[in-house]
Amino acid sequence: MKKWVKKNVSKEVVSELHKRFGVDALTASIFSRRGITGGEDLMYYMEEDPRFLHSPFLFAVMEDAVNRIRDAKDEGEKVLIFGDRDVDGITSTAVLYDYLSSMGIDVKWRLPTGDDTYGLSRQAIDDFSAEYGSLIITVDCGISNNEEVSYAAQKGIDVIITDHHNPPENLPSPAIILDPKLPESGYPFKDISGCAVAYKLVGALKFSTDSLYGQEICLMNVRPLNDAYAIECLKLRNLVPAGHLEEIIVPGTVSISQTRLISFLSGQQIFVWDAPVIKKQLLHAFGDGVEFNMMDIRPEIAKIIPGVQSLSLLAIKDMSRIVRYEDKPAGELDGFYNIFVTFILKQQKKQTDTSLNIQLVMLAALADIMPLRNENRILVRRGLDLLNKGIVRQGLKELLSRLSLLGKRISSTDLSWSVIPVLNAAGRLGQPELSLKLFLSDDPAERDRLAAQIIELNTQRRQLVSEAWVLTQKQAAQSFKKYDEKLVIAIDEHINRGISGILASRLVQQFEVPAIAVTFIDNGIAVGSMRSCRDYDITVFLDQFGDLFLNHGGHNFAAGFSFKKERLPEFLDRIEQLAPTIELGDEGNLSWNIDAEIPHNYLTPDLLKLVDRFEPFGEANPPLLFMSKSLKVTDAQILGKTERQHLKLTLDCGKNKWPAMFWGEGERFHRDFDTGDSLDILYQVTRNTFNGMETPQLIITDIKKTTS
Repeated sequence: MKKWVKKNVSKEVVSELHKRFGVDALTASIFSRRGITGGEDLMYYMEEDPRFLHSPFLFAVMEDAVNRIRDAKDEGEKVLIFGDRDVDGITSTAVLYDYLSSMGIDVKWRLPTGDDTYGLSRQAIDDFSAEYGSLIITVDCGISNNEEVSYAAQKGIDVIITDHHNPPENLPSPAIILDPKLPESGYPFKDISGCAVAYKLVGALKFSTDSLYGQEICLMNVRPLNDAYAIECLKLRNLVPAGHLEEIIVPGTVSISQTRLISFLSGQQIFVWDAPVIKKQLLHAFGDGVEFNMMDIRPEIAKIIPGVQSLSLLAIKDMSRIVRYEDKPAGELDGFYNIFVTFILKQQKKQTDTSLNIQLVMLAALADIMPLRNENRILVRRGLDLLNKGIVRQGLKELLSRLSLLGKRISSTDLSWSVIPVLNAAGRLGQPELSLKLFLSDDPAERDRLAAQIIELNTQRRQLVSEAWVLTQKQAAQSFKKYDEKLVIAIDEHINRGISGILASRLVQQFEVPAIAVTFIDNGIAVGSMRSCRDYDITVFLDQFGDLFLNHGGHNFAAGFSFKKERLPEFLDRIEQLAPTIELGDEGNLSWNIDAEIPHNYLTPDLLKLVDRFEPFGEANPPLLFMSKSLKVTDAQILGKTERQHLKLTLDCGKNKWPAMFWGEGERFHRDFDTGDSLDILYQVTRNTFNGMETPQLIITDIKKTTS
C-alpha cells in the first residue's frame, strides 16, 4: 500500500511567495511543496500572455535560417518541408507549410508513409532533386540524418534542420540546425516540441518583415546621480540583448571621446524615452559640443499602449509584469526594454496574427509528452483558452465535432486521452498525410470526411494493440525474468510497426521497467521502439548499438531504431551483455505526494479556481492531489457491469455535499467501509459535465477509514 506523504513547507517561503507575488497562503504552500519558488518558474504559472514566451532569435543560428528562406523566396526556389508521421511531425509540417505558402514560396510537403523509415531519406532527396528543388527544411526530424544531409549537399540542395530530439555526437553537415538540445543552440529551454521549434521559425520569419530585422539598435537612458550622470545603453538585435554599457560621467571631467560610448553607439539607431529630458542631461554631462542622433519612442509606444505617455521609466519599470519575476532588482533600462519589446510585438500582431496555430503547438506538446513547465505552459494554456472560447483551428474543429467534444470544456487530459490518439492513428497505420490534410484543407466537407476516416483508423489501431498485447504477454514475462527484472522485450513479425511504441509503453506500465518492442517490415528491416521509466535514459543505452543500427534517435524516455533483420542475433546478444548495466531509480510510485490538506470549511467549489491556476496538467505537472479527513459517507452506489465496478459516493463536508467517483473500486464498499462511516480521502477536484451542465466533483485516489 502506498504511503500518504505531505511534505513540510517553510512558513518563511510561503510568506515570501505571498508578499512578492500576491498568491494566497494555500496556493503558496502548494508551490512550495512542488519546488516552484523561483521567480522564473512561478511566472509560467501566473502568466499566460504569449509576450512571456522566449524570443525565437535566442536560437544562435535563427537569423541564418530566416535569411536562407527569404533568399529562397526572392529567387523563386522550390522548397520541401520534410516531416514525421506522428502528431508532432504532422503539426510541425502544417505550421511551417501554412506560413511559407502565405509568403508566396513554391513549397511542398512530404511525410514518411507506409513502411518508410523515420527521417529524411535518399529517395525523398532524389525525388526533390528531379523537380529541381534546392532547399529542404526538416521538421521534428533530421538531427540524426548525417548521411542524407551530405547526400543532399552533393545534389546541390541546402538543408535547414528544425528538430528537438537528442543530437548525436557528430552533427549533420552542411546544414543550418535549430535544435534546443544542442549545447550551443543558445535557446534557454531545451524541452519544447518539434512543432514549437517550427512555430519559433515562423515567428522569426514574421519579424523579418519588420524594418528592425537584422539591425542593431540601442536603447539609451540617462540617470542623474549625486554629482554625476549614469548613461546606460542596451544594444539589441532582433529584439534580443546583444550588449550592455554603462558609463558614469562627472560633468567637466571627461570628454565623450574618452568614453566607450562612441564605439558602442556607432552606426546604430538610438531610442530614448522623453528626448527633451535626455538631451538636457547629456548637455550637462558633456557640454554643448556633443550631438546625439536619437529618436523619442515614447509617443509611438503611447499610440499602441495608452496610458504610458506621461509615465517615467521609473514608473514603467515598477508596472512591468516581467520584472516582478526577476531574481535581481530591475532598473529603468530593464523597464524600457520590456515595454519596447511589448510595443514592437503588439505592432506586429496588428499586421498579422497566426494565433490559431498555437493550438497545433499545444497538441504537439501533449502528444510528445513535453514537460508542462516553462514556456510549454503558456503554449498549451493559450491553445486551450482559445479552444474553450470556441475559437478553434480548422481541422481540429471537425475532429472535435466528430468526437462530440466541440462546445464542451476541454482540458489537457481530454486532449491526451481522446484527441491525440486519434490524430496519431493515421501515422501509426502508414497514412499520416490524412491528419496533415485535415489541418491544411480549405474544404470543410473534405475536412469532415478526413476526420471520420481518421477516427475509423483509430478503431483499427486499438484492435491491433489488443492483438499484439495478447501475442506478446508470455514472451515479455519471460524476458522480464531473463534480464533480472531490468528490461522486457517483445519481438514478433505480427506486431504492426505503427503500434510498437504503444506496445512498449504498455509493457512499461505493466512491468515498471524499460521495454522494447520490435517487428519486421517487408524489405528485411527490423524496426523497434523503446520506452523507459524510473529515470533511466534510454538514448545512452541505444547509443551502444550504434554500429548495429541503421538509424536511431529520440528522447531520454522514448526512442526508435532500425537494423537489418539478419542482425537480430547480434542485437539480442548485445541486449544480454548490456541489460545488467541498466540502473533503475526507485520503483515507481511508492507514495502519494499530497499537495495540501483541505479542512471541511475550505472544501467548496472555489477550489476549482485554485486547480485552474495549476492547469494544464501533464508531464512534470501532475494534477493537484488533496487530502481531507473525517468526511462522512451519506450515500454510496456501485456502478457498471464490468469486472471492475466503480463507486459513486456522496460525502458530507459541512456546508457542502460533494459527489465523488472512485473508479474501479466498487469492491471496497461493504468490505472496507459502509454508508455512515467517516473516511480520510486523497482526491482531485474536477468538473463533471452532463447535459451541458458543469458541476464540481471529487475523483478519489485512495481512502482510509477514519480512526479516532
